[in-house]
Order: sequence, then C-alpha cells, then structure tokens
Amino acid sequence: MMKRSKIIGCGSYLPERVVTNAELSAKLDTTDEWITTRTGIRQRHLAADGELTSDLALKAAERALENANIPASEVDMVVLATTTPDNTFPATATKVQDKLGMVNGAAFDIQAVCSGFIYGMAIADNFIKTSQCKTVVLIGAETFSRILDWEDRSTCVLFGDGAGAVVLRAGEAEPEVNVGESGHNRGTGILSTHLHSDGSTNELLYVDGGPSSTQTVGHVRMNGREVFRHAVTNLASIVGEALEANGLASEDIDWLVPHQANKRILDSTAKKLGLAKEKIVITVDRHANTSAASIPLALDEAVRDGRIKKGDLVLMEAMGGGLTWGAGLVRW
Repeated sequence: MMKRSKIIGCGSYLPERVVTNAELSAKLDTTDEWITTRTGIRQRHLAADGELTSDLALKAAERALENANIPASEVDMVVLATTTPDNTFPATATKVQDKLGMVNGAAFDIQAVCSGFIYGMAIADNFIKTSQCKTVVLIGAETFSRILDWEDRSTCVLFGDGAGAVVLRAGEAEPEVNVGESGHNRGTGILSTHLHSDGSTNELLYVDGGPSSTQTVGHVRMNGREVFRHAVTNLASIVGEALEANGLASEDIDWLVPHQANKRILDSTAKKLGLAKEKIVITVDRHANTSAASIPLALDEAVRDGRIKKGDLVLMEAMGGGLTWGAGLVRW
C-alpha cells in the first residue's frame, strides 16, 4: 500500500521580547491605529541580541518531537525553511541537526520566503512517499527583524520573528470512503501539495542585497499594493486547485491555516472562497508576518488549544517573494 505522510507532532517558539505598535509609533511616523487598520497587526516578537534563527528553530523542533513523543535518533531528515539563515553556509538545518543529537540522514535549508513551509511540506512528503525517509522534522524559522529597514515604516511594522515545526512520519494510506455531499475522505495525513512561482514578479518583494550581487545582507523592499493584488488572486486560485485535486469543496474545509501576512488579505481570500471567518486560524495580530514560520506557528496554536481535532480537514496556503505560492491539504 502507498505511503502517506502523517503529522504526528507540532511545536513552536516565539522570542520573549514583544514590541507593540505603540512602541514603534514612538520611533516612526506611524500610529497604532494606522498599523492595526491596514494590517490587523497589534504586536510582534523580536529575537534578542545574539539569538539566531538556529536557536529559534531548535526550540520549535524540540517541542515538536516532545509532542510527537519520539527521540531525535529516529529522525531521518531535517528540512528548514528560512529566509534568514545564520550564515551563507553551512545550512542552518545542519546546526539544528547537531544540537538535536540527530546522527542519521540529512539536513538542509530551503528558500521560498513566506511560502517556505509549504514548499518544505511538499519536499518532506515526497521523500516519505518514495520511502526514502520515514520520519522528517520540518521547520519554518525566521529572524526577519535582521533584514528590515527600521526607518521604512511601510515594511518594518509588518514583520516579526519566530519558529514552528512539525514531525512527519510515514504511515499507510487508508482506503477512500465517501464523505459528505462533495467528495471523498482519502484518510488521514497529507492529501496533496501544490506549488507555483512566477519569477517575472521578482521586483515586487525582495531584499536589496546578497553575497553574489552586493556582498551585503540588504533590506526588505516591497510594492505593497501589487503584492496584495497578487496575493488575493493567487491564494484563492491555489486553494481551488487543492480542493479540486481531492474532489472537495470549500465547505468541506474545517480549518484554513494561512500565511499570516495581513488580515485584509486573509479576509479577502475568505470572501473569495465563501469561507466563514470562524474557520480561519488568525495569529497575525500577535505574531505579525513571520514569513516561513507563520503557518507552523498558527498550526501549533490551533492544535494545542483544541480547535484542530482528529479528522478535521486542514488547508494551509501561502504566498511569498519570488513570487512563490502554494497550498497543502491535510486530513488531521
């Protein structure tokens, strides 16, 4: 029988320091009302001096493994989605591998900005389905505050730091059974993943630096209006693609766990899908945009507070610089 990737544990970590809109308003030409009205963000967490992406990633991974109740010695692979690695090389994932005490398999980083966790899910799922791995720790971790221009009020108020992780393990795919009015229950685990990118839109959201071009890190630059327009269109499209691939409809979704970029994007996507706001897991008000970490942070919160329960259909979707976008459909 075909292998199916099952999420058997999740965990997250947020740095201790909380920065409110009021604190930013004291340094920038902005207000709490302006930020909240346009983004839904009220606060964000920022990493402490000397606190690295690998530190955040390690804590999230450890908590996910604890939640799954398995030791690091059983892990075959660590996949770390990040835009803010500790170093140009080696991969930050190898640091996490070492600190976890994992001695088998491989560890590597992937870069798809805010879509990174979904890209990582697709990679991990395919390694499991082809029986190359049995257990994978997938992490999204960012110290995005390190690449912000703190004098650019249009971008620096939007982002925060954090990490989230899941443990994926190989299981048997259960037989399909009819469910509801619109489709089939294909059993638990990752049902499908869907990835897209459009390199012609590079200039809409990028960092103006890099080892090959400027030998500097650079800062985030964004055409917010255009990113918003693409986000609403692309996210609704990718959700439709995921549902169609599984013979399901939007009313079958129990929970939408989206990338937490902007509450207006979340509201617009929900409206396009005809999805009740009560079905959307929202953390952007407290976490801001944590890039590749935002989906696993939101997922962990909803699992731990009991919203996401066994048997629920969970849809995750994201869009990031590139532009990249993707979705993953999971039966919990």
